[in-house]
Amino acid sequence: MSFARKLNSLLLPFSILSWLGLLACALLYAHPTLLGQAVALPGWLLLLLQAIFTAAIFLQERAVTDRLRGLDFIGLLRRLVLGPGLLATACVGLHLLQQLIRQNLPNTSSLAFTAIYTVNIGLFVVLLARTNYVWRSLVLFRSSARLRTLWTWFEVLLGATLLLRLFTWTPPFGLDTALLGVMAAFGAYISSHQKWVAYLSRRQKLEAVLLQLAVILSMGVFVFYFLHTLQDPQLIAPGTQHEFLILNAFSASFFAIMGLLVTFFNLPTAGVFEQKREEILSLQRLTQLIQRGQNAEEVYRMFFDSAIQTVEADAAWLELDSTEEEYVGQHYHIAPEQAQGIRHLLIDYNLGHIEYLNNDLPNSSGFRNLELPFGSLIVMPLRSSKRQYGSLYMLKSSTQGFDRENQSILQTFASQTVLSIENLQLVQASLDTQRVQDELKIASAVQDSLIPKNLPIDNWFEISSHALAATEVGGDFYDFLHLPGRRLAVLIGDVSGKGVTAAFHVAQMKGIFHALMQENPLARNEREKFPVPSKFMAQANNALARCLEKAAFITASLYIIDYEHGGFVFARAGHCHTLYYHSIKEEVSYFRTAGLGLGIIRHDGYEKYIKNQFYDYNPGDVMVIYTDGIVEARGNDQEEYGEERLQQMLERTYYLDADQIKEQILTDLNEFSRGQPMHDDQTLLVIKFKASQPEPSL
Repeated sequence: MSFARKLNSLLLPFSILSWLGLLACALLYAHPTLLGQAVALPGWLLLLLQAIFTAAIFLQERAVTDRLRGLDFIGLLRRLVLGPGLLATACVGLHLLQQLIRQNLPNTSSLAFTAIYTVNIGLFVVLLARTNYVWRSLVLFRSSARLRTLWTWFEVLLGATLLLRLFTWTPPFGLDTALLGVMAAFGAYISSHQKWVAYLSRRQKLEAVLLQLAVILSMGVFVFYFLHTLQDPQLIAPGTQHEFLILNAFSASFFAIMGLLVTFFNLPTAGVFEQKREEILSLQRLTQLIQRGQNAEEVYRMFFDSAIQTVEADAAWLELDSTEEEYVGQHYHIAPEQAQGIRHLLIDYNLGHIEYLNNDLPNSSGFRNLELPFGSLIVMPLRSSKRQYGSLYMLKSSTQGFDRENQSILQTFASQTVLSIENLQLVQASLDTQRVQDELKIASAVQDSLIPKNLPIDNWFEISSHALAATEVGGDFYDFLHLPGRRLAVLIGDVSGKGVTAAFHVAQMKGIFHALMQENPLARNEREKFPVPSKFMAQANNALARCLEKAAFITASLYIIDYEHGGFVFARAGHCHTLYYHSIKEEVSYFRTAGLGLGIIRHDGYEKYIKNQFYDYNPGDVMVIYTDGIVEARGNDQEEYGEERLQQMLERTYYLDADQIKEQILTDLNEFSRGQPMHDDQTLLVIKFKASQPEPSL
């Protein structure tokens, strides 16, 4: 057994012995003739024993390591309330017992009073220690090393301040008052770091409020007792003892009150966070159905149920155009006659197969005649580039019931549903033909459909791309997404493995990319409307942890280019380093940043392995993004093409436009590896910021 464990095992018996010593000293201090002869105990001895007992109890509670179990914050608060509740009940019971003894046994009431008072001191110190270290577990939940260090210093200073209150010495120049003020400010700063509240649902937050009120009420029972006994003529105890107890109560209640305030302030946002979480979970369920081999009907049902739950629709129906499936659709809180009336009206207005939003049905001429009990309608078509699958109709009773956020998430759901349906169809087709060959062809078609055919075009930059799979189906991917405020998100990555599984993981990654990069309704400004790359990687890792096989992983890099303000931020998750030409410095170099592949570790500590890097670009700068198939291509002597040769190519071609730079690199790569088989997929993106940048709009 280690020294620390041995020390911890001795704390409980030491605490009991120190309290028994405190009890004996208190009795002798209040009743010097208790042993038959006068024993005059000094007051400092009583205070010293109380300080030793208090320190022992606090050290014992501090030694508990598994107080918080996972994310069971409510369970921790329940256990805390159960302890104080019992202790406060015991305090009230002892007080009533004291009154009963005083009425019936007046000769022994003074002795009993001192004993009961000392018992309540012991119960109160246990309550304070437990409350203090429960809040320590909550405040330090997923905290930084700096905050943990600050808490340790706060503990030391608080302990010293409280123990000094036991003694009659008063620091000069009002230093004690100043120290208390500093400790209050220090405690307010530390207790404001309560990340655990964000992990609670609205119901859990309300329960947390009640539990914290119960803790404060239990603390108040003891405070009331000590304030009541302070004026009791039978109490014989040093005056500083009460100051010590009341100050302890204040410090313990302080954390409970701060936690209560933080929980209250977070109540209005609980619904929004739950909705965003449900959106991500719904999207995950949709993407996982294809891997579990479910049929099209289950995909449609999942899409329908998820959409209703996410936008909180009062009525809805899903109508499919295809007659090949047995499943033709379903209705939710709307009569088929009403649904047909709405559909025919939209067809009459040539709105039958397009995305449509109407937030004021009662004042729309055609809808007014239908006398519908609804005020808002949104129509989301299910279609791909080749086929119309059907449409989703959603209604709300109130006007202005749908917003752009609802429309955006429904677009993502619809796109993912169509992708899942097409994947199912492709998989089913592979089962009807020669399994191995057709499987590769189908997966190749899926992968090809995921690669953007139209590159972003803008006056600020030019982009050129190249993608070539080593076999029928590869694992490389890239995608673009325009963001608010003239920003562009660029994602590139490489899935481990090949074949159908890799293609499905590419589809999942693309769905996650579009879902997570949607606008944030709580954003305070334009820069907060989408997650920074490191946060995206952490959220994507969390989503993929439930989908990827244990041996699978994905490397990726995400770039968010703010080309109106002339800068970008990026992060890499184990992907190849970015090659960059600096037009001002007239030099080519690599951005070498830390990063770990998605799915390699599957817990909440992943984000610390990802770092953001910010850079202000200049007109004429060039960014070369690629997968490892480029630099690992081999020549006749089995030597790799390598990062150095790629860097040399950019040094010779940076002045050309993006397409010419790409072609020059590929020509050199093909000459280098001529006659050698291609072992890995090759993907290359060249982004050049134009030498003549437009004037930023105001």
